Amino acid sequence: MRLALGRQHVFDRADFIVSDRNREAVAAVDSWPNWPGARLALFGPQGTGKTHLARAWAARAGAVVASDLGLDLARAPVGPIVVEDADRGISDDVLFHLINRADAGASLLLTARTAPRLWPVGLPDLKSRLNALFAVEIGAPDDTVLEGLLTRFFRDRHIRPEPELLPYLLRRMERSATAAQVLVNRLDEAADTSGRPITRALAREVLGADDRSDDLFE
Repeated sequence: MRLALGRQHVFDRADFIVSDRNREAVAAVDSWPNWPGARLALFGPQGTGKTHLARAWAARAGAVVASDLGLDLARAPVGPIVVEDADRGISDDVLFHLINRADAGASLLLTARTAPRLWPVGLPDLKSRLNALFAVEIGAPDDTVLEGLLTRFFRDRHIRPEPELLPYLLRRMERSATAAQVLVNRLDEAADTSGRPITRALAREVLGADDRSDDLFE
């Protein structure tokens, strides 16, 4: 019987899987407090691990997360701060103020999907500050990262998949951490509902793959 137990996200730095796609970004985050101007912008597609790195850094640095404050700067304590999705939904004035806080020694970590120089801002002074930011791109997950994520998500659910399942999934799944989590959840639910083990046959049904597609990869 399935128990409706919530699974809380834990953003431990030790759990972050490093590969060639994200090594530079990881090194940049880990180089704190030696960020130029006490600021770092971390940008890349959705599902690349930006939130994981940002939250792990927040725990290390004792930083607050701006979204948890509703971007109410009057409530933001003096000290390190994280602003996620800084390229969307934040006014120029708020972003400019957050960047200026770093001049007083309050380290600032920004995450976004695009480079700061591409953010749609209207204030000329803010534009120049964004252009000067220490910014590092984090790439889409490769097989090393995705395999590690799948393994961890299966382990979290106390599932030991058959050895050939992971390569099968890697050839067919969407390339993001979020997709890996959703896929493992769907496989677990399908196995629980049908009373079957998690095998390639079950994965084929969950993914909606045509049987003949397997022949292309054998």
